[in-house]
Amino acid sequence: MLEIKEYEEMAKFDLSDAERQELTDRLEKLIADFSALEKIDTAGTEPLVTVLDINNIMRNDVVKKIFTREELLSGAPEEYDGYFRVPKTLD
Repeated sequence: MLEIKEYEEMAKFDLSDAERQELTDRLEKLIADFSALEKIDTAGTEPLVTVLDINNIMRNDVVKKIFTREELLSGAPEEYDGYFRVPKTLD
């Protein structure tokens, strides 16, 4: 029988004896169902990330200079020495 009280304490639950027994029964059935998977021979089987037949379709990372520093700073309320000037946040 699973020791539900340990998990109950960690999760700060307060279960009745009936709830504790029902949870124990469900978890034992779940563990039994999953233990059937251990009997399957998976030797030589490649791990799957997805069942879909797709490839990575990301583009190459190419650096492009779209704006000049001056163009970017033209919209700044204040600028100092080529940088955005913002109000102090810490004293």
